[in-house]
Amino acid sequence: MNLGGYLTRSATFWPEREALVCGPARWNYRRLEDEANRLASALLRTGITPGQAVATFAANCGELVVTEMALSKGGFVRVPINARLAGGELAHVLRDADVRVLFVDTAHAAAAFTAVAEAGIDCAVFDYADAGTYGKLLEQGSAKPISVDVDEDHPAVLNYTSGSTGSLKAAVQTTGNRLANMRKRLMSPGSAPHLNERYLAPGPITHASGMVLLAVLSRGGAVVILPAFETGTFLRTIETERVTATFVVPTMLNMLMQHPAITEVDLSSLTCLGVGGAPVSPQRLRDAVDVFGPVVMQGYGLGETTSGITVLTSEDIVHGIESDPELLSSCGRPVFDTEVRVVDDAGIPLPAGEIGEIVARGPDCVREYWHEPELSAETFRDGWVHTGDVGYFRHDGYLFIVDRKKDMIISGGFNIYCSEVEAVLYEHPAVAEACVVGVPDEQWGEAVKAVVVARAGTDPTEAELIEHCAAKLARMKKPQSVDFVPTLPVNRNGKLDRRAVRAPYWTTTARGVN
Repeated sequence: MNLGGYLTRSATFWPEREALVCGPARWNYRRLEDEANRLASALLRTGITPGQAVATFAANCGELVVTEMALSKGGFVRVPINARLAGGELAHVLRDADVRVLFVDTAHAAAAFTAVAEAGIDCAVFDYADAGTYGKLLEQGSAKPISVDVDEDHPAVLNYTSGSTGSLKAAVQTTGNRLANMRKRLMSPGSAPHLNERYLAPGPITHASGMVLLAVLSRGGAVVILPAFETGTFLRTIETERVTATFVVPTMLNMLMQHPAITEVDLSSLTCLGVGGAPVSPQRLRDAVDVFGPVVMQGYGLGETTSGITVLTSEDIVHGIESDPELLSSCGRPVFDTEVRVVDDAGIPLPAGEIGEIVARGPDCVREYWHEPELSAETFRDGWVHTGDVGYFRHDGYLFIVDRKKDMIISGGFNIYCSEVEAVLYEHPAVAEACVVGVPDEQWGEAVKAVVVARAGTDPTEAELIEHCAAKLARMKKPQSVDFVPTLPVNRNGKLDRRAVRAPYWTTTARGVN
């Protein structure tokens, strides 16, 4: 089998339909298919073979999609590297994956050559903007369709992520995992791509924003890529490109809800606004529905599961707003052929209402980390992915995530979940963003601290926010202190970086940050 065959089929059915947009550059299906074939065949002519690693290190651009399709066609292992990685991290990934070819944009070319030298590997570097390297490579290839047959266990993508551990590791996503992801996207309730789909990818397509690309292209839809996320550009692009679906992380959603133009642009083409990558507060879901309409949905998944494993549909969210407010704190119900359980420390399933670790299995679930046997044995046990997230099921099958195991605050022997406190803070009209962390406390071990970005034009006080939380939470859960900051740090994927928020408060203690 070969995942690139889905592009070939779409190019046969709809050669003149628009397939890809990035800024002024546009590809129809014929052009995208031809360039992907040329790149795949050219790579094979350089001497690298199917199964060897080819990486990308660039900001969002159309060529990244061409490369993804080409690597599928040629049976290569794709290594999508986050463009925000530091030089030492880049060198580690190149060395660890034994990358033979690296594609870059001009802004990252110098760092790439330095990292290749530091990694000490034989790796050719091609700059997308350089006609003498990338352009010449394309000229050496053939537009004749290419499809290297691989089996479902063939590694397709090495998905490097630091997750909550801080150290880079790669989930080995197989061809079968990626195929299951595509199937699930095509069956997703309320958000399945269709022939007239226009999907906007505002975040790095090397990560969550790009996970739906193959499904969209398999149905003859169009992918619209933003080179970088900027709220005004995002909103205007929905209007001008008549975008039907998009995906944002909660940090992006928070920024969008504060943008003055959000009520001035035409968002009527949008039928699905997906939110994921991190918990989103119930209040933000209400705010988003007020602005975008009943098209908001959210899901839960991770690199180790390739796909979202649960979904809270737009109908669920509307129902939550109208009559079941608890539902807005859920990440939804398991999707199709993925099984999800909540288990105790011995791996025994727990009944509804009891808190434990969330585990998952299914055809989209990864089986190992690249070159990490000990971590693989810890995470992938008896066919189940142990997510490290803590949650519980409601009686009707809705899953509720209460926190990461390592983010849980233990104060005076009580377990306090950061997301629960943050959800209450977001209900205060002066709170734009909030992050709750545990800080050292001589008496209780840890104390609850809120770090808050105030909404423009407001001036909340520490006492005001503590009192607000005290009225809605048990005494031990309310913040003991509040710090106000102009912005909260985000990680390379645009998600709230809780570790960075927490770290300064632990610099003078013997205990390290979890």
